[in-house]
Amino acid sequence: MTDTRGPQGRAEYEAGALPGEREKPIGGQQQPYHPPQAYPAPQRGAEGARRPRTGARTAPRTRKARLRVSKADPWSVMKVSFLLSIALGICTVIAAAVLWMVMDAMGVFSTVGGTISEATGSNESNGFDLQSFLSLPRVLLFTSVIAVIDVVLATALATLGAFIYNLSAGFVGGIELTLAEDE
Repeated sequence: MTDTRGPQGRAEYEAGALPGEREKPIGGQQQPYHPPQAYPAPQRGAEGARRPRTGARTAPRTRKARLRVSKADPWSVMKVSFLLSIALGICTVIAAAVLWMVMDAMGVFSTVGGTISEATGSNESNGFDLQSFLSLPRVLLFTSVIAVIDVVLATALATLGAFIYNLSAGFVGGIELTLAEDE
């Protein structure tokens, strides 16, 4: 790009510059342009590198935010509680089956069943048969019924709890949480 102002235009332009913005050429040599600094540059040590302050913390800063849970959507609470209660029901059935197998392998049912048969038996009958009453299919059926009832009740109670929370949060503002993020 060609400067069409000539020597006078350039001199007026440089004369109108703010102090420290343009440096006058020394000995006719052009100096590179350095924009003005808002703050002076920090003074460096003899090595030219910054030295950490003694006693300065080197732990990362933690950002914190205070949030308020002002509403819980009952539909999402119902979906989540339904899935969690199904998982709990499946775990209950599996735990009952494993517990029954361990107790059967240890001989608990035969020992306790023999004691109960002797205590309840008479000359005409053998007494109460605990092993046939606590068979694995009967235990799993009973546990499954309990798990289904648990799924229905837990889902209904969690949804009702979301409605009650929304009503009470309207009066008091909700639950305030402080969340922190490590950087």
